[in-house]
Order: sequence, then structure tokens, then C-alpha cells
Amino acid sequence: MRAKRLTGSMAGVLVLALTAAGCGLSGGSGGGGATAGGCKVDRGNVGSGKLTGDVKGQITFQTTNLKKDFGSFFNGVIKDFEKAHPGATVKWIDDPGDNTFTTRTVADAQACTLPDVINLNSETATALTKAGYLLNLGVKDPDVAKPFVPAFWKSSTMTDASGATVHTVLPWYTGGIVLTYNTDLLKKAGVDTSKSPSSVFGLFADYEKVAKAAKGAYYATMANPVWRIPADWDQMNIKALSADGRSAVFANDPRTVQWVAWMAKLYKEGAMPKDSLSSSNDPSTLYSQGKVAYGSTNPSFVRFVKQNSPSVYAKTGVGQQPFDALGHTTGAPQYISVAATSDHAPVALAFAEFLTDAENQTAWCKDPNVVVFPTTTASLDDPFFQKVSGDDPFSEARRLVAEQLKTATAYQTNLSPAVQNAIVAQVQLAMQGKKSPVQAVKDAQAKANELLKQAG
Repeated sequence: MRAKRLTGSMAGVLVLALTAAGCGLSGGSGGGGATAGGCKVDRGNVGSGKLTGDVKGQITFQTTNLKKDFGSFFNGVIKDFEKAHPGATVKWIDDPGDNTFTTRTVADAQACTLPDVINLNSETATALTKAGYLLNLGVKDPDVAKPFVPAFWKSSTMTDASGATVHTVLPWYTGGIVLTYNTDLLKKAGVDTSKSPSSVFGLFADYEKVAKAAKGAYYATMANPVWRIPADWDQMNIKALSADGRSAVFANDPRTVQWVAWMAKLYKEGAMPKDSLSSSNDPSTLYSQGKVAYGSTNPSFVRFVKQNSPSVYAKTGVGQQPFDALGHTTGAPQYISVAATSDHAPVALAFAEFLTDAENQTAWCKDPNVVVFPTTTASLDDPFFQKVSGDDPFSEARRLVAEQLKTATAYQTNLSPAVQNAIVAQVQLAMQGKKSPVQAVKDAQAKANELLKQAG
């Protein structure tokens, strides 16, 4: 369902490539003779002024790997839109979301053939915004923000070529973060399951209890820090990168060393399987076998356990992942954008707003085949989320995430795979006792900065 994520450094490379091809916006309201990202467009698509025009004409709508499972739903949305706007037609195409997704999207932008309405992730949207290929939705419809959760809308911002903050994306669907755990294993370890820890270090203290009680018979969690960097740091409000994203700053916060020291201690004490330090496996399999006490933080994981291990599902509890210093959760929503190069921008904008309105978001998130959550206030207030009748783990996860998203933001640190791997490698050395936590953090920042400097 999700496009392959474009890394932060790759996003920078793409911006440079797009800039070289000719980027930015020029023109004003009305008529022709304007450009967007080097493409000739109607003047009403760029500059100041609300977008006007008849909702008539054919547009192309592109999703990412949704047609196979949700064809009937989106065909229904398209049919309803065309019925409401007799002069408009929508052609739906579905990108497979493979590892060439971004390359093909950039090629479409440079060829001035971006789909009119397109499903994007944050990194791709960032690159296309800076190069001037996406409609400034906040300007072209001053009321566009109204349906969305305020915190989500505010944090779903991009930066244009001049450095100005713009809204070129509508937050669409998102996931959530929950604490999943095996209640039997935690009770054996003396962990109080009646309330969740409020901090990441509090959670680590519970991991330590599991290690001491289990003595290798089972474990608390997986060892590879790749699953926790930068997620834990974001939740602790440790700044991994400078404001401009050009340098690493996590070593400046003393809690980073404390975090690494905790990870090293937990690994040494047996809270994590020794062979999982460099493994790319998440907790899914071992948790379903009853060998790991804590499962994935993804709400859809609860459904995975139910389908694959009913006996463990019966013992599964769901709680609040620690808010820590951040005070709320963050999400990584999928976005809907409108191409500034669209020949029928009024149609594209109207369809984008129709697709992401409360009614259609709620309807899709109620689909039993999907485990996603909406980004509109009215959707999250729907009884489906707020008055969940069941007390099963999945119902509890749905209730928790719906409440979280009312204050969640879309701010997350985007580390390129190279930078993340460099940091993770140093933390792994500390966990193995080959470096002190202080030295590991110092070296991790130095190596991250080398890579960030190379990426420009």
C-alpha cells in the first residue's frame, strides 16, 4: 500500500536534478504564459490568487498499489465524483510502488506529464515541491485545511525553492503507534500491565525485568537498533539533525549517550536475542511463537497475530507507546497532491478534496480489509473509532490510535539509509562492548556528518 520511501539524501539529489532541468514557479492568476517546474501551464495554476474555473475535463488519478485490493472502493469514489460533476471524468492508474517509483515520478515531472492527482510520500513530495511541480493548495483554496486534524495539517508542510513554507499536500491516510505485548510473559516478569510506561527509559526498565525473569527462555524485544533509530529519538525529542538537515546534532544531547548505554546494558543482560543484533527481522515471527514479550508498534501487527497465532493473540495486550518528552505521537501519512502542470487543475483540485474529505476517509478506514486511519477531525470523531464496542486487542488499538491522531503531527526525522546505517553500526559496536556509549555516539555523529556533507 505504500510507495518505497525516498531517503532524505536521495530527495536532495532529486531536487538538484530537477533544478538543473529548470524549476520554480512564474506567473499569476488567469490565462496562459506561466511555468511550473519548467513546464508551460495556465497562469491560474501558479502565483497568488484562488484557483477558479469550471470543474470540467478529464484528469488522471494515480495511487500506489491500491487497485488490486481496493478497486471497488475507489471506482465508487470516482463514480460519485463524476456524478456530482457531469463534465468531469477521472482516469485511475495505479503505480506498483516498486523501487523505481521515485525515478519514474521524477521522469514524469521533468517531461511535464505528472498525473493530475497523485498519491505521494513525504520525501517525494518534498523534492517535487522544491522544484515547483505541485500546486500550492493552501493558496489555491484558502479553505482546504478545514477538514483535517489541525496538528496534522500544520505539520504537513513543504518548502519551496525560495525557502517559504507551503501546503502542496493533503494528508490522506496514516498508521499509528501502539505498545503490543504478551500479557502472560510480562506477568511472569513482574511488569505491571495496568498502565503503560510514560518514557522510553521506563519501557527499557520493563525490558530489563523481562531479561532477569526469563533468563533466556524468552526475550523482551529485538536487538537491531535500526528499528529504533530515529523513532525513539524523535519520541524523546532528541534532535537528530540540524534545522536545515545538513548536519547531525544528536550527540549534543546527553540523553543520546544514556539511550545507547541502556541498549548496551539490555543486550548484555539478555533482553534481546543475541543473533538479532544485525538481523533485519522484526518481532513478528518470534512474538507469534511466544518467544518475545513485546511486538511491533504498528496497529496492523495485531491483526497479523490474530491471523497467524490465535493462541498468542488471546494473550496480547495493547497499550500506549510512551509519549516521552515529545508529548504526542508522530505519523507518516500518505499524501494526495495536485500537479501544478495539470491542464484541468480545477477538476484535479476538486477531486483531491473530494477523495480526502471526511466522508470518503471514514468509509475507506471502515473497510475490514484495510488497517489505516483517517486524518480528518470528523472521521476520528466517528463512533467507529470513538465508541468501539469490543474489548479485543484490535478494537483497543483502533481506539488508542484514533485518540492519538487528534494531536499527532507528521513531523518525523528522515535519515537516508546510508546515514541511518552509519549510526546503527556504531550503536551495535557499543552494544557488543567494543566501544563505550560516549565514543559510539561521538563516532556516529562524525560519520553521519561525513555522509551528509557528501550529499550536499
